[in-house]
Amino acid sequence: MNLSRREALALGLGAGVMAFLPFRATAAVEDDIAAFTGGAATTEGGLTLTAPEIAENGNTVPISVDAPGAVSVLVLAAGNPNPGVATFNFGPLAASQSASTRIRLAGTQDVVAIAKMADGSFVKASQTVKVTIGGCGG
Repeated sequence: MNLSRREALALGLGAGVMAFLPFRATAAVEDDIAAFTGGAATTEGGLTLTAPEIAENGNTVPISVDAPGAVSVLVLAAGNPNPGVATFNFGPLAASQSASTRIRLAGTQDVVAIAKMADGSFVKASQTVKVTIGGCGG
């Protein structure tokens, strides 16, 4: 197979762009987490994120979060073009600090939940969801 200079340049440029895209998505998730936590450290435990291990269709992926004692919960989909999925706020009269919804996932990726607890600390949970049919135009 013979490549012209133009084809080789286009191939190299395409490979460079594809190598950069995952870093941009990860940076967006880290920026969203930092904005939500104000730069505070997160710990594990105290937050339960439930999502299917395999989703047949990325258009409707059911998730639920349960965080007893939480004031707010942020849900992010790391591989989506816009990673912010939902923010759930719980008032002092809330019967329980849990929520469930259906989200769209562009492909196989991590779903991340961050909860702000009543004492001001932050806890994190994540789960990988394998998507067989993309939901965001895939």
